[in-house]
Amino acid sequence: MARRSPPQTPERFAPALIRWHRRDGRHDLPWQHPRTPYRVWVSEIMLQQTQVATVIGYYERFLERFPDVTTLAEASLDEVLHLWSGLGYYSRARNLHAAAQRIVTDHGGELPDALAQLMELPGIGRSTGAAILALAHDRPEAILDANVRRVLARCFGIGGDQGTRAVEQQLWRQAEQCTPAKQAATYTQAIMDFGATLCRQRAPACERCPLAHGCVAYRTDRVSELPPSRRRAPRRTHSIVMLLASRADGRLLLQRRPARGIWGGLWTPPEFHDVGAAAQFCGARLAAARLEPEPLPPVHHAFTHFDLEITPLRVRCDALAGVMEGAATLWYNPREPARVGLPAPIAALLSSLASPATP
Repeated sequence: MARRSPPQTPERFAPALIRWHRRDGRHDLPWQHPRTPYRVWVSEIMLQQTQVATVIGYYERFLERFPDVTTLAEASLDEVLHLWSGLGYYSRARNLHAAAQRIVTDHGGELPDALAQLMELPGIGRSTGAAILALAHDRPEAILDANVRRVLARCFGIGGDQGTRAVEQQLWRQAEQCTPAKQAATYTQAIMDFGATLCRQRAPACERCPLAHGCVAYRTDRVSELPPSRRRAPRRTHSIVMLLASRADGRLLLQRRPARGIWGGLWTPPEFHDVGAAAQFCGARLAAARLEPEPLPPVHHAFTHFDLEITPLRVRCDALAGVMEGAATLWYNPREPARVGLPAPIAALLSSLASPATP
């Protein structure tokens, strides 16, 4: 049943959210104290497609090791990826590292305070750049992350496919109209918190919403319909074989993955489409390898759009295996882990091999 209430307006929208945030918002997040451009930037990159509760621990460890942009720029990519391991979407870590080097080289170690210059850095788009300026400089820059899109679409009744240019432009116009000239930092944090904790994608708390009286979606009983859900392709399973080639000293062969694709830039055991290809690699590349691999239980890992099934195959090599260490290969000691980037399921697998209980 439609509800009779005046529709929401930009003039009432920001003050209502700021009042809500003063009472119910999040005020003790680690990147809020102190709220510097560098700390805000790192948090915004980590928060892309990742929830606050997941990010906090990673953020604190990352900032302990890299307290400023210069320290981050001078670090190796392996160390950056090592601290990112388990957080996912590893292109964010590579972009963060590359951007830090650009900031040191081109901007004297200080994040630019102009949106256009921020957007020239790897990994920073319009919304992320605007969030940095709003939160760190109290600049009235409109943001449009996933939470903000959902709040604006519901409150102002913006339907249609959000992937189209027309709807995208409509959402940006609405975001700009709602962003206040003053208290921009508070408003920006408020609308992000509001979307994450109250106006959730599933089970939104409309009964506690301070905007419900003017929300178009609530007034017209379309909360579950706005914004429209995107059609997702059927979920698929991708099966691979990973070769756990170990030497007599217990070290395992790892290869650095290409920058593009899943787990880009991280280290994993050599990957193959099937057992035959793995055996062929053993015969051609590994010295005195036993070509009868020892099967281990499969490893399952869920990505956003597909499931990965890994069949681990153990192969014993001669101590002087014919694969030499280099930029793309590494003999890894699971009992004395190196500070390199490993995907979380691979780190767990290698750790299990170091256990005395593992045959």
